[in-house]
Amino acid sequence: MSFIKSSGFKYFKNLIIGVGAAVVMVGALMKITSHPLGNTFITIGLLTEAFLFFMLGILPPEKDYYWDKLYPGLDKYNANIAPLTASGAAARNLDADVVENKLGGMLDELQGMSKSLGSLKALQEVDFSKTSEHLKGMNNFYTRMQEAMKYMDASVDDTKAYKDQMAALNKNLSSLNGVYGNVLNAFSVNKG
Repeated sequence: MSFIKSSGFKYFKNLIIGVGAAVVMVGALMKITSHPLGNTFITIGLLTEAFLFFMLGILPPEKDYYWDKLYPGLDKYNANIAPLTASGAAARNLDADVVENKLGGMLDELQGMSKSLGSLKALQEVDFSKTSEHLKGMNNFYTRMQEAMKYMDASVDDTKAYKDQMAALNKNLSSLNGVYGNVLNAFSVNKG
């Protein structure tokens, strides 16, 4: 019985009914227009329809739910709906905008949860087996970087000392140039 209630069987049943009806109509048209295949088509279509009516007679009917008896006015868009089980409680107005907003909010939350679950799945697939080695390598890199910074600090200090010495040397050379210029002037005055 579960196969008969499956959506696949219901789809197949509707497909056969539709195709059978189409074949009967085409067969009737061919018969009316005296087409040579008219008899064949109408025979196939009528046999198909006879089989379907036989099958529908054997299969139990599907259960009908009468929601409009429990919620009178359910088939109207802006109906005031109060369930009969509310035992006289005030009728609530079914506001489509409120329902759509709540459903939209729920959809947003579900999409957020889906993204979170996707992130967790991606995290689950990450291989952390070599993380310890990577951390040791990063620690070694950090230690060597600190040593290089110390050497650079020492180099900067040496560069400052060199700059100071060059400034003193430049000052001394300027003084020597001044003395040399005085000596040359003294010689040129004595010659002349």
